[in-house]
Amino acid sequence: MKLWDKGFSTDKKIDHFTVGNDRELDLLLAKYDLIASTAHAKMLGKIGLLTEEETTQLVEELGRIGEDIEAGKFTIEDSFEDMHSKIEYLLIQKLGDTGKKIHTARSRNDQILVAMHLYLKNELDEIKKDAISLFELLMELAEKHKDILLPGYTHLQIAMPSSFGLWFSAYAESLIDDLYFIEAAYKIADQNPLGSAAGYGSSFPIDRNFTTKELGFATMKYNVVAAQMGRGKVEKSTAFGLASIAATLSKMAMDVCLYMSQNFDFISFPDELTTGSSIMPHKKNPDVFELIRGKCNKIQAVPNQLMLIINNLPSGYHRDLQLVKEVIVPAIQDLKACLEMAVFTLKDIRVNDGILNNPKYDYLFSVDTLNELVQSGMPFRDAYKKMGADIANGSFKPKRDIHHTHEGSLGNLCLDEIRKKIKQL
Repeated sequence: MKLWDKGFSTDKKIDHFTVGNDRELDLLLAKYDLIASTAHAKMLGKIGLLTEEETTQLVEELGRIGEDIEAGKFTIEDSFEDMHSKIEYLLIQKLGDTGKKIHTARSRNDQILVAMHLYLKNELDEIKKDAISLFELLMELAEKHKDILLPGYTHLQIAMPSSFGLWFSAYAESLIDDLYFIEAAYKIADQNPLGSAAGYGSSFPIDRNFTTKELGFATMKYNVVAAQMGRGKVEKSTAFGLASIAATLSKMAMDVCLYMSQNFDFISFPDELTTGSSIMPHKKNPDVFELIRGKCNKIQAVPNQLMLIINNLPSGYHRDLQLVKEVIVPAIQDLKACLEMAVFTLKDIRVNDGILNNPKYDYLFSVDTLNELVQSGMPFRDAYKKMGADIANGSFKPKRDIHHTHEGSLGNLCLDEIRKKIKQL
């Protein structure tokens, strides 16, 4: 069944090419199409295009289909083009002519639009919760290990003292920046496009305010052409949010992979959270974090993928837009999995509390030793030259009793202030 069926068949090659993997993706979106269809049926009843009995029948049958979806019994066979055609077929099969009325005053264009908006709202909310869970864990680890020092690097050269408190809370506060992007994407998704039909509205006296409230949107996308132009844009906005979180996770995963190596030996994990080698019995590989790094690097390419699909399209609907689903949906699933695995593994991280005992890290303290000379009255440039000469001739003696007090330094992590920032979200 096809919603645009006019009584003649389509060549199977054309059908296979145009449908693509829509059926598989629509299994994730079907429940949102049902939610929107229920609101649409109620609205049709409200304005008199359905009788009270027809409205009740449609709402109840949509509810039964929803139960099948929740139970994993809903399928989209090859004879159906997508979720829309399968759901309408089920309604007609059960309710006859009443089922045929569900498509009144709407198009498949605004059906998929509203389903995607509802889906993205839900997924963005879930991603936000998952990111906050990781934030909370990182803050707990920062508090727990705040006094344990580790080397800080610039250019991958030993630079200045850092701490696990700084390291963990740095990624926690970075997640707040990422969540600003998620919030922006959510606001774009939180606009009701239902009622835009094929992109130019309808001659039926539909009540878009009713469906906006019924579906829990903050507002509607008023202009029907603007609503249709939102296809691809809302996915792209979401992709920027995903990419921002992915960039933070990827960088953190790279740190973990470095810090786990024997050359660094800053952190470790229980054996059951690592993998081994087929020929090297000593190996404890950070496969989880390597995959987080790789998956998150792929996610960072998603905004560009979407831009290349929608970049030069004029206003109105074009079949190119079907392709945005197969880009954004897997990216969402991958990011959620990465966030989940980051929390699952990091909760059992083990930190080395004696890293800086190794003399190779003595030069980490050159800046603090230099600063002590400045505080005693020596001009900074003279102190810098003296420290350089001491290092060159081997007479440098590091000042290890460092004392950092300014906001955000390793002696003043401002963890409470960072927590206040995320509470605003």
